[in-house]
Amino acid sequence: MQNKQRFSPRVTVLAFATALALTGCGNKNGQQGPQTGPLEVGVLTLQTDSVPLIRELPARTSALRVADVRPQVGGVVVKRLFQEGGVVKAGQPLYQIDPETYRAAYEQAQANHAKAQANLTTARLKAKRYAELVEIKAVSSQEFDDARAALQQAEADAAATAAAAKTARINLNYSTVTSPITGRIGKSSVTEGALVTANQPTALATVQEIDRMYVDLTQSSSELLKLRHDFEAGRVKNGAGQAKVKLILEDGSEYREMGSLAFSDITVDPTTGSVLLRAVFPNPRHELLPGMFVRARLEQGIASNAIQVPQQAVTRTPKGDAMVLVPDSQGKVTPRIIKVAGTVGQNWLVTDGLKAGDQVIMDNLMKIRPGMPVKTVPYKPAAPAAQK
Repeated sequence: MQNKQRFSPRVTVLAFATALALTGCGNKNGQQGPQTGPLEVGVLTLQTDSVPLIRELPARTSALRVADVRPQVGGVVVKRLFQEGGVVKAGQPLYQIDPETYRAAYEQAQANHAKAQANLTTARLKAKRYAELVEIKAVSSQEFDDARAALQQAEADAAATAAAAKTARINLNYSTVTSPITGRIGKSSVTEGALVTANQPTALATVQEIDRMYVDLTQSSSELLKLRHDFEAGRVKNGAGQAKVKLILEDGSEYREMGSLAFSDITVDPTTGSVLLRAVFPNPRHELLPGMFVRARLEQGIASNAIQVPQQAVTRTPKGDAMVLVPDSQGKVTPRIIKVAGTVGQNWLVTDGLKAGDQVIMDNLMKIRPGMPVKTVPYKPAAPAAQK
């Protein structure tokens, strides 16, 4: 009995020391034990809004007008009258073809016409005189008829020589090759001394009007059909005025000028199943050049009562369906399949599966599972990291 009383205080002290040590180990470095209770998640309450439907499509630029400069008469080029790459005006001389042959032909045609005019004057006076003489029987009717026929022949000769002189003058003018339009001219395919022929297949140069530019877009016919059905069902409304188009250039920058949709083609390309759309853009600084590859953002309508969900809240099922996680009435995580119709900025445009007032879980998506109880709080986006 005495022994038990002797060891009892020691056991008590040892147990107290052990408990104290365990408590110190548990609180070492300020660490806490595992969290108890539902996990806290941020939720976003959805609302409806009118959203412009913007479609980004691949596109190519082309000049508003393109004119190939070709000679209309043959000869040797004696002078080039423009600077390659410069701006030329409509009617400005570009090339001078040796005009001497055409000038000589024109002068000869003028001489022939003058001769025909002189013969016409003689024939007219003779016919007039015979008309007076035939009335007094001074000449026979046959002679009068011959005089009138000679007058008609002289008139026809005068008209033919006048046409020949006009043709010769036109050919002489064509020896100076002019620009058909105003625009920027490219490189010349010939130099002085080159022999050219009328209407040859190779152009001497090409002039392109680039103060305004065409931008040709391609959109699949299925998308156009869906958009038309949305218009008919009232899910999408036409925007006011002409559809506006923005451009994203090859380097990723946004083109500063706004364009407008000019027309939509009525034929579907059988090889690609796409339809051509054409927009017109002002190009005052000549930043756009023909043949550039760009991305066009086309506003195709306005979706009324649209619901948007941030992309970070949307995942995909193994089947590829879009899915979000929502809290149910008991505060448990519930998956919900949704349908989306494209992106609007950083959001998905939802067409089915969600309605105004629904809550979507935005964070801790890797920590929660369907059926898990959670505590919902209003979602607050994380502040961007401060730059050094």
